[in-house]
Amino acid sequence: MDRHEWQAQHFESYRSHLRAVAYRMLGSLSEADDAVQEAWLHFSRSDTSEVVNLGGWLTRVVARICLDMLRSRESRREESLDARVSDPSGSTDEEIDPEGEALLADAVGQALLVVLATLNPAERLAFVLHDIFGMPFEEIAPLVERTPAATRQLASRARRRVQGTETIPDVTRMRQREAVEAFLAASRSGDFEALLSMLDPEVVFRSSYAGASMLVRGAAAVAEQFSGRAREAQAALINGAVAIVVAPHGHLQLAINLTFKHDRISEINVISDPEQLSQLNMTIP
Repeated sequence: MDRHEWQAQHFESYRSHLRAVAYRMLGSLSEADDAVQEAWLHFSRSDTSEVVNLGGWLTRVVARICLDMLRSRESRREESLDARVSDPSGSTDEEIDPEGEALLADAVGQALLVVLATLNPAERLAFVLHDIFGMPFEEIAPLVERTPAATRQLASRARRRVQGTETIPDVTRMRQREAVEAFLAASRSGDFEALLSMLDPEVVFRSSYAGASMLVRGAAAVAEQFSGRAREAQAALINGAVAIVVAPHGHLQLAINLTFKHDRISEINVISDPEQLSQLNMTIP
């Protein structure tokens, strides 16, 4: 086996791991594949004969590439999210399978991807590599050009953003979260009676989407709006309160604020305006 064949064989054995790292870093399957391909090019041109932990070495390579891509993205904030996703820098001609990306986003957690997108590049790298993939801070520190202690602080700040500041949810919040999970399950399955049981009889539904406003009152009418839907919806905490987000592929489209009355949903307010969405403080319950 010649050197190139050896490299190709070993790289393929790590490809799925590197893709997982890159996807959590970038939140885009096409950009993740670009990062993995660039990592392969770097690997194919490098002498790794003295590398003891090849998997760790490749993980650091792809992480550094992703960090550069995130920093480049930060410098182009004026570009819309849609432009970044539809025409990522350095994308290949290979078409990305939308179903595959949707499945990957579901596996990672769409709400998690949305929260990760609010972190700065260094925080995101520290959190992903340490909290998700278990890399020691001593190995992460050189990537972000900080000391291990400072890198630990990066991950800690990111963790607070992801998980929220409260470590033990109160009983009311737990009940409300359970109610939302049950509501979403009933919505997906089209269980109309179950939806009714979770709505206050006088519930109010408000929505403004694509310039059109909607106001719906009453449990039966509101249940009609949700029956058979919510397939991409997920429970989250918005500004500390239990809520719902719709984030296909991890890209936030809708936030749904909820008000509860006697453990039933009494108000549903849908937020779709991009500027308003960008100002929400969202965490993972």
